[in-house]
This record gives sequence, structure tokens and C-alpha cells, in this order.
Amino acid sequence: MRHVDFAPLYRSTVGFDRLFSKLDSVSGVENAQSYPPYNIERTGEHAYRITMAVAGFDGNELNIELRENVLTVKGERSETENSNAQYLHRGIAARTFERRFQLAEHVEVKGANLKNGLLHIDLERVIPEAMKPRRIEIATAGNANKVLDTAAA
Repeated sequence: MRHVDFAPLYRSTVGFDRLFSKLDSVSGVENAQSYPPYNIERTGEHAYRITMAVAGFDGNELNIELRENVLTVKGERSETENSNAQYLHRGIAARTFERRFQLAEHVEVKGANLKNGLLHIDLERVIPEAMKPRRIEIATAGNANKVLDTAAA
């Protein structure tokens, strides 16, 4: 991936330095994680789902935590079962992991479930009423009262 220089944008924007530093950090190949594989899909207008392939993990070996818009999924698998087994080939990863997802503002975790080795985390963006668009009537000479309509235009 090519490196993008955001320096010219720093001169013409205010308050976006956090965004540019995040873009810089995700563009680095050395920061790329490959385990466990995951998908992020849009399931509705304001609904999203993260699906992670966590084969071999039980629900009690997984931990999902949301703190300051960072969703952290941790998996710690105990190797007590079949500890005396001798593997000829071991292709199913059984290592611990920690995967972090930076969530946008007003994104809430609605639930999580584990089925067939896939962990599904459902997210929804809930826009507060104060941030929703509202229609404002323009007063004319015949209509002196200003009317505010909170419904989206």
C-alpha cells in the first residue's frame, strides 16, 4: 500500500489530527494483524455486524469489552484438554488473541452471539435527537412566527 502524506491537510483543517493519526497507523503494513480473521458488514442503514472466526473457542473463553469507543475482543484458550495429544499437523490456531476496533461516535453494541465457530457482534449507530437535522421555517412579512420542525427534512 502506498504511503499517503497528510501534511498539507494539517494546514487547512482544525481538530482532525486524531483522524489523520489513525489513518497513518492503519496504513502501516507492520501493524496488520491476521488472526483471527473477521468481516465487517453493514446490515442496515445504521446497523453493522462484526463477524470473527473463533474456531475452537467457547463463549466463556471470549471476552468483549467496550471502553472509550474502542471495542476489544479477547480470546484465551486453555490447553488443558488433549494436552497429551501428539499432533501430526496442527492447522487450527489455539493461541490467545486480542483484536481492537475503533468505533465511531454514537455507535453502540447491541449484542453478541457465538454460533458454529463464528462470533457475531451487532452494532448500531444511534444518533441523538440534538444531532438530527431539523427543518426551520423562514418567517415572511405575512408570517411573523418562526416554526421549528424537528422531523428530518
